[in-house]
Amino acid sequence: MKNEVKLCMVGAGRVGKNHSKAISRHVPAGKIVSLVDPADTVLQQTGQEFDIENRFHSLEEAIEKSDFEGVIITTPTPTHKKLSEIAGENKKHIFLEKPMALNLDECDAIINSAESNNVFLQIGFMRRFEPEFVVAQKRIANGEIGNPMMVKSLTHGPGLPPAWARDLKTSNGMLAEVNSHDWDAVRWMMGSNYERVYAEVSNLKGEKFNVDTPNFYDTALVNIRFESGGLGMFSGVCPCEYGYDARMEIIGDKGIMQIGEMQGQSVIVCTDRDQGLVTPIYRTWPQRFAWGYIYELEHFVHCILNGESPKVGGRDGRWAVAGVLAGTKSFQEERPVYLHEIMD
Repeated sequence: MKNEVKLCMVGAGRVGKNHSKAISRHVPAGKIVSLVDPADTVLQQTGQEFDIENRFHSLEEAIEKSDFEGVIITTPTPTHKKLSEIAGENKKHIFLEKPMALNLDECDAIINSAESNNVFLQIGFMRRFEPEFVVAQKRIANGEIGNPMMVKSLTHGPGLPPAWARDLKTSNGMLAEVNSHDWDAVRWMMGSNYERVYAEVSNLKGEKFNVDTPNFYDTALVNIRFESGGLGMFSGVCPCEYGYDARMEIIGDKGIMQIGEMQGQSVIVCTDRDQGLVTPIYRTWPQRFAWGYIYELEHFVHCILNGESPKVGGRDGRWAVAGVLAGTKSFQEERPVYLHEIMD
């Protein structure tokens, strides 16, 4: 019986390093045998750090010269469609980081490529694997707080997104690059698809960070009406500077559930009665969702070994992209936007 899956990491930057670390330390059934990145310096540095011998500047070259069963795509969003199709056409299972794509046509192309080539497609929504989120969703599904009526989420990140990610010409902005996880999590917890979206955004810190990108925003507030009649909202702030903050609250007709906290460690210090209690906060996203990243990659390997479809797939990624597009249209046109305007 096969007990190991050979993987190719596509992207040697921050996310590629994070996933390489998770697999090499915590997923014994997964082995990264090849690494791809067009930038030679980061390719060699990451390859050396994680002892990945086969290093290539393109996925095509990696497929031609090395042997593996799955790809983990961590590159910028505009590259996702092409890389996913190359992987699918070569019968490689696909783990694709969020945001899935720039638009719904690209999402459909990725889904169709995976399905027509009979390979698995998993989207990198790690909150679906973070222990407290998993337990909370199961308890909601079991009716502990009754029927969900309202869901609230937030993602506040400390770092300024790279130039390509904050430009609406090459990305869908923070609603996609930062808040894709909120789009997915609120839909998952509510158990219903979005019906209508209204978004407000603002540029409050751009001048401080010398950002001159057109249509840049660092602060977002999104209101959602779900097909179930439930209501939702989430906030995004990036950069927020105080740390990495991701929490949720779900209100049902029998009670309330809260997920996550600002406290990053179970350590409290008091040295000054005027300052009061001081406790560490999560500083980065790899720290906040360390186990979520490990478990999602473990799940991808498990699915390949056992022939099981991933728990979170292309259609979940497509819904998140649809939400992003509706939110962007909403703040640009200053009005609520129905999802049928995006999806029809």
